Formats: sequence, C-alpha cells, structure tokens
Amino acid sequence: MRHGKKFNHLGRQTAHRKAMLANMACSLIEHKRINTTIAKAKALRQFVEPLITKSKGDTTHNRRVVFSYLRNKYAVTELFKEVSVKVADRPGGYVRIIKLGNRQGDNAPMAMVELVDYNTTYNPNSKKKKKTTRRGKAKKAEAVVDTVESTEDKKEDN
Repeated sequence: MRHGKKFNHLGRQTAHRKAMLANMACSLIEHKRINTTIAKAKALRQFVEPLITKSKGDTTHNRRVVFSYLRNKYAVTELFKEVSVKVADRPGGYVRIIKLGNRQGDNAPMAMVELVDYNTTYNPNSKKKKKTTRRGKAKKAEAVVDTVESTEDKKEDN
C-alpha cells in the first residue's frame, strides 16, 4: 500500500530519480533558468527549495548536507555565494514555474523553471525605469520653461 507516499516517482527507480533531480538542480543553480516538463518541474521545486533555504545559513554542516544532495561542488559554491545572498530576505518560494505549452515531438506539457530573484521582468521589486507616457512630456516642457524663466530672472538680478 502506498499510504503517505505523496511525491511523484516520475516513472524511474529511486537512484535514477535522485540523480536526475540533482543534475537538474545543479543546472538550475548554474543557469538560473531551465526548460523541462511540468511534472519534472514540480518535482524539482520540491527538491531544490529546501536546499536554497539551507544555503541561507553558511555553515560547514549546511554545506555538507547540500553537497550530499547535489554532489557538485561548483553548484554548492554558487548556491552559497551568489544565490543565498539574493534570496536572504525572501521567506520562501524561490522557484517560479511558467508553463510554455506542449513539446513538438511527443506533446508533453513543458515549463520553464527559474529562480525568482534573477528574473527582472517579473520581479516587481527590481530597480527598473518607470514607463513614460505621452502626458509626461507636457509636464516636462512646463518644468523646462520654469527653469529657463528662473535662470533669466537670476541673470537680470545680477
């Protein structure tokens, strides 16, 4: 009976599934964004989010625990040095899954998995320019006229 066994086995043996998820997590950490199927994306989210939470506390024990999952020292270094700094103030939800449609060959539903803090277009807190509208030009023109008049007034006073 399979009571309480909730995670998706993805049609693979345990060792294959763990190796695949570790490789996908390393790719996600390295490239910040990967494309995969929706089922694998959801399994990857469950796999990688606890590791990112562990990376917030940079201790030797946490590094060894994360390394036991990822088995790639470069990915562990990247996770603890760069990713953990970006997500330090975030209380969870480090991974975003965006559905892309179906794959051409076998019609499998595809998704893009990305680290939330690395995408500036979806991130509302990122520092980006405000959109300008046509109405703003009239205000700018008035401000320019005011500054020109004030500089002329100063010249007349001198």
